[in-house]
Amino acid sequence: MTYQPYATRTMNLAHYVEQQARRLPDRPAFIWGDQSWDWASFDRRVKAMAAVFAAHGVGHGDPVLVQSRNCNQMFESFYAAVRLGAVWVPANFRGAPDDLAWMAELSGAKLLLCDAAFPDHAKIPGPETVLAIGAADFGPDIDVLMAQPHDVPPLAAVDRDDMAWLFFTSGTTGRPKASVLTQGQLGFVINNHLSDLVPGIGPDDPALVVAPLSHGAGLHQMLMVAKGAPAVLPGGQSFNPAEIWALIEKHRVTSMFTVPTILKLMVEAPEVTEHDHSSLKYVIYAGAPMYRTDQIKALEVLGPVLVQYFGLGEVTGSITVLPREDHDAFDETRTGTCGFPRTGMQIEIQSDDGTVLGPNQTGEICVAGPAVFAGYLKNPEANAKSFRNGFFRTGDLGHMDERGYVYLTGRASDMYISGGSNIYPLEIEEKILTHPGVSEVAVFGMPDPNWGEIGVAVATLTEGHDLAPEDITAYLQDKVASYKIPRQVHIWEAIPKSGYGKMAKRLVRDELERRMAAQT
Repeated sequence: MTYQPYATRTMNLAHYVEQQARRLPDRPAFIWGDQSWDWASFDRRVKAMAAVFAAHGVGHGDPVLVQSRNCNQMFESFYAAVRLGAVWVPANFRGAPDDLAWMAELSGAKLLLCDAAFPDHAKIPGPETVLAIGAADFGPDIDVLMAQPHDVPPLAAVDRDDMAWLFFTSGTTGRPKASVLTQGQLGFVINNHLSDLVPGIGPDDPALVVAPLSHGAGLHQMLMVAKGAPAVLPGGQSFNPAEIWALIEKHRVTSMFTVPTILKLMVEAPEVTEHDHSSLKYVIYAGAPMYRTDQIKALEVLGPVLVQYFGLGEVTGSITVLPREDHDAFDETRTGTCGFPRTGMQIEIQSDDGTVLGPNQTGEICVAGPAVFAGYLKNPEANAKSFRNGFFRTGDLGHMDERGYVYLTGRASDMYISGGSNIYPLEIEEKILTHPGVSEVAVFGMPDPNWGEIGVAVATLTEGHDLAPEDITAYLQDKVASYKIPRQVHIWEAIPKSGYGKMAKRLVRDELERRMAAQT
């Protein structure tokens, strides 16, 4: 029987802003430092920005490129774009002008909204129009244009498969790829996140933003808009634990989204004991595994508020969840788990040929369901490699136990082969971090003429501890098989992080190679 879908239209995501402006006009929507906007004013600003975009030729399907630090205009630009049925294309503001130029070329961006702090980025070729956030020489200030008289553009009619967000990958290998996130997909993910991560939140549940809105934090704020919960944005642009804890106390923050390395810094900061954080209900972390020792420390400091999820940008974060109760009443036999499948999502552990593996067998984590992206823009080769039998291949290795809990072994690219044996760094890192003197560690493979590759560990120490590399090696003797013990151990004052605060092993490896070259 042939079947042709009759109804494919979906809700325009910008309708959420209108809904809250009607229902909660005087309640706070966005708080940034000393400035705040209620839902009525936030809605007016989104509509005014949409009018400015439309006046410069932006319409249905047109990409709007955004280069900006966190600010209210950055977030408003998403809703202004999707109101028109246009496509939001946010950049990592720490990227170089050449990175932005590639995004403009691949997306075909019609308009660039650029923070005044980045004049060199505003000079890239491609976009027909460049508008500024703040006073700038390269284009008119978007706020000045928004203050001029305008007609409010209506909510564009959108279909489930219409592009809404081009989410660029981090580009650890080659040029970043553009993941197509659609209106319907994001609508599902918003509901999925609300169900699985922060059930029951509402207008009385402020959410703190401690990561760039261009990526995961932006998605999390969409949940808050859907429920009328206000966003709280730190006034400073750099990570400041003292400011964060003060804001949590001042605004009675209920939820926040972060990554394990940032959460670790927050709970270890002395300011955590100086401010009341009892309002916190959900501290959500993702982006990398959180070691059990760090989980225990966070639970001791914050109480039973931790929520973990595993997900990639291509699946909009929706693969697994480890809820609060699984952190608090933790089954030690599940140490290292990232949780169970998200509502509405299906996970399979597959072998190299696509065979579905049984419990506790290691393979590639593959996922299917409404949260999976529509594919990479203009990249059929990447799409062919990333999908098999309708499942998205995450590139992450792991296994699933008999009860459906998933365990990450690491990225397929993180695994190294030493003396013919496959070695997964995450297991070794977990063991090293049980030593009270080790604060952070990265384990990875490096080329070796005799073994093919050898394991290398780079660690930082907990304040007040003094360890030598051989102390860490000796500590591992009875904890992992001898062939898994790193052949080299380096102790540094700090481990390099990515622009999003996550430990990036490629940066650690690059820095190690630089130091070794300097010694020769």
